Amino acid sequence: VSPPFRHVCIRRREPVTGGYAEKRESAFGSFHPVLCFSFFAAAIILGMCLRHPVYLAIGLAFSLCYYVLLRGRHAWRLVGMLLPLVAAITLINPLFNTLGAHVLFTWLGGRPYTLEALYAGASVGAMVAAMLFWFGCYNVIMTSDKFIYLFGRLAPSVSLVLSLVLRFVPNYQRKLREFTVAGSCIGRAGAASSFRARLRQSAVRLNALAGWALEDGIVAADSLRSRGYGLSGRTSFSLYRFDGRDALLLAVMAALAACVAAAIMGGTADVRYLPVFEVPDATPFGMFGYVAYALLLAIPSAIDIREAVQWRISLSRI
Repeated sequence: VSPPFRHVCIRRREPVTGGYAEKRESAFGSFHPVLCFSFFAAAIILGMCLRHPVYLAIGLAFSLCYYVLLRGRHAWRLVGMLLPLVAAITLINPLFNTLGAHVLFTWLGGRPYTLEALYAGASVGAMVAAMLFWFGCYNVIMTSDKFIYLFGRLAPSVSLVLSLVLRFVPNYQRKLREFTVAGSCIGRAGAASSFRARLRQSAVRLNALAGWALEDGIVAADSLRSRGYGLSGRTSFSLYRFDGRDALLLAVMAALAACVAAAIMGGTADVRYLPVFEVPDATPFGMFGYVAYALLLAIPSAIDIREAVQWRISLSRI
């Protein structure tokens, strides 16, 4: 089967753990880096600015959907960690914010625990969860080579540092698993009987990880220096090409973002949580903003689902 059917779910054996894990290639990630970065910038900026319950629900739903599409069953690990976080933010906010017209109960000498503060905490928790999902998707789609392609000429040092930071955690986690498996092969990573023994094993792994990090940094610096990275007049090779489909999708995204901005300036996204919970009445213009926001955030998921369906259909015809 020939392209454009690139959305494939591949089962591969992990070299460290020995188990099987799903690796999903995103069809949205095959678009130009400018388009991908523009989408995530719009989704994150709008998600942090909009506090309306409908907009929060739309942002949380589509960020979770796309994160699950990218990460598969591994996405539910983050979901399981965010559920208690959102619940904690929701329940703790009224403990410190006593404003609100509807008092649910009083505590600590008459401090009110209000329904409006509970709503405000829930909105903050939903926004935090959506942002974490979007940043998780960003880390999958916007790889270090795409980031350097976008900002390497403008700020080579800054883009290099940011790209190294973005790959810092996954690389270190993978290397730590390798050290653990290697230690188990020589009988030095078994279940320790005492806390002191476990602490000693952790110190040995941390020492090995720090040595590998320093060596890896030296190798990366020598490689970049030998290739003339950051020098004036240096040219770079890139496989990315901005074609017609990128221009069309970028125009659609810009139009939808403009519609959302118009709805926001029209006052349809205004909301007040304290001291009284107030939202504007539902109007056709407000519904237009909701639909435009949902269509904007649904673009990556729709592209990946469409590509997956086409791939399944093509396989069934073989």
